[in-house]
Amino acid sequence: MATSSVIAVQGYTLRDSCKTVLDIAKTCTRIKKIGYDAVQVSAWAAIPPTELRKILDGEGLVCCATHVGWDAVTKEPQKLADEHAILGCKHTAIGSGPGIWDGSAPKTETHWSGFAKAASAAAKALKPMGLSFGYHNHAVEFEKVGKRTIMDVIIEDSDPVLTLEIDTFWVQHGGADPAEYVRKVKGRCPLLHLKDMTIVNNKITMAEVGEGNLNWKPILAAAKDSGVEWYIIEQDTCLRDPFESIAISLRNLKAMGIA
Repeated sequence: MATSSVIAVQGYTLRDSCKTVLDIAKTCTRIKKIGYDAVQVSAWAAIPPTELRKILDGEGLVCCATHVGWDAVTKEPQKLADEHAILGCKHTAIGSGPGIWDGSAPKTETHWSGFAKAASAAAKALKPMGLSFGYHNHAVEFEKVGKRTIMDVIIEDSDPVLTLEIDTFWVQHGGADPAEYVRKVKGRCPLLHLKDMTIVNNKITMAEVGEGNLNWKPILAAAKDSGVEWYIIEQDTCLRDPFESIAISLRNLKAMGIA
């Protein structure tokens, strides 16, 4: 199904409502009712791509992207591409680099430069199969390894075929400027994750788009200039019902001129 919409919701936000196939069907109904036309599938219950496509088509939703594991990308690229073809989806990404969360990955420029090259090779292999592959950042990538951050090593030492799924909240959380990083990957950022940042009881907290303190005007201007295809609303944790949160973010983002 074709859509003119450029706004999607990241399925990870609704993961607790997608623990079974029936849950997924009910959640997709609610997503459409709220006003979304597209979804990024992530952290949902296991479901055959044919069944998921049937659910999405039935609701008038498209799968704009997915999140997958590194092993799926490197060990079974053809299977991954075939599954995405069934979904009618041309974008996928990994949520972080192998070993970055548990600290098992060496904190060296050499290691992350090697990872950038390996990720580029994976992206090159998937491209002829009709699937673009990218890297999604958190704050941890803004730790320095030598004179550069891990994030800069990944960006600068990778081939442009590797896309970067910039996450506004996590860039800010890492002490960097989201608008600057969106511009830094101009032409390589088809997927942009949007979530806001606020302070609650002196703690950094995720907020709905437009309800926090991020400077959205330059971020969205950078997104337009950089060729972002999908503005994907995400909130890992919500202070209210997640469905209410994604409705607020959608309403606010549209008020900012994205539709």
